[in-house]
Amino acid sequence: MNAPIAPALLQSLIPVSLLGEEARRQAASLARHVCCPRGQAPEGFPWPRRIVYLVKGELKLDYPDGSMKVLVGGCGEAALPLVREGAVPCAARAITDVELVFFDENELDILVTWDQLVPPASGADWHALPGLFDARRLMHGVFANLPAAHIDSLLHCFRRQAVRAGEVIVRQHEPGDYYYVIERGRARVTREVGGALIELAELDAGEAFGEEALIMAARRNATVTMLTDGTLLRLDRADFVRLLQEPLLHEIDAEEAARRVAAGAIWLDVRFPAEYRQDGLPGALNIPLNELRAALPTLRRDQEYIVYCQSGRRSSAAAFLLSQRGLRASLLANGLKSMHGTVERVTK
Repeated sequence: MNAPIAPALLQSLIPVSLLGEEARRQAASLARHVCCPRGQAPEGFPWPRRIVYLVKGELKLDYPDGSMKVLVGGCGEAALPLVREGAVPCAARAITDVELVFFDENELDILVTWDQLVPPASGADWHALPGLFDARRLMHGVFANLPAAHIDSLLHCFRRQAVRAGEVIVRQHEPGDYYYVIERGRARVTREVGGALIELAELDAGEAFGEEALIMAARRNATVTMLTDGTLLRLDRADFVRLLQEPLLHEIDAEEAARRVAAGAIWLDVRFPAEYRQDGLPGALNIPLNELRAALPTLRRDQEYIVYCQSGRRSSAAAFLLSQRGLRASLLANGLKSMHGTVERVTK
């Protein structure tokens, strides 16, 4: 059965416990607390696309090589996800009644990326805007579709614009100049067709508009009018093209990455140290994403870095930071998930 999540259950879980206070609160809103009776297999095993932690009770895990382990909730290895790269069980059974915490893999990864990339001290103020930048909007709103590599720059380039109810923000047939995100308020999208005005949509806080005319270098195909007073975040054409249409990323697949490392490139693991210690690639340099800016002066300009994380999201942000500083950096496509068996094949 499911039970309400208690924030205290997250205090020892890695990487959740390493997040900032606001991000931990957001994580609690995303988590599911699941109970499993003694003798049964936990819900949904082997948990595809889920991050699962044991927080109470004893759980037996069996592995394909015939080994097994018993984990005790709330201590030791139970602080880490039960399924990790290089540690994938083939069976699980509760020795006692157990309690587990479930996260959607993608949702938690987005939250960790935002928290590391835009800490409160950076000057970007997403933490101060819970209505727009809360966890649900980050996962499913407009920001879920923005490249992680450009989040920090985007937030610094957006300009606030106060608006009034009834104000027309973009008008059909006019040239496109800005991309907008609604920080506060609601708007209506309409289009004139054959002399008739058709209502297309209503937009709420966290939703965006204006991108089509910029991408296509065309005139606006609809009119957007504010229904309420509010505030918009506005990005001009040049920044939109620079940060959204022309990402400064060089993505390579696992075999090409392994070949480059064999020829002298260095793996750069941008996850937390606790994650790196569990399944970091041999010889990798570990610099967490949130520490990377401070570490940039220590990196060699004559060295190529192959940047990776678990999924590719954090590493895309890190590769962008390195590239814009003139360092040679490539991004491992799809992160560690793409590396199974590749290093051994290429280096033999």
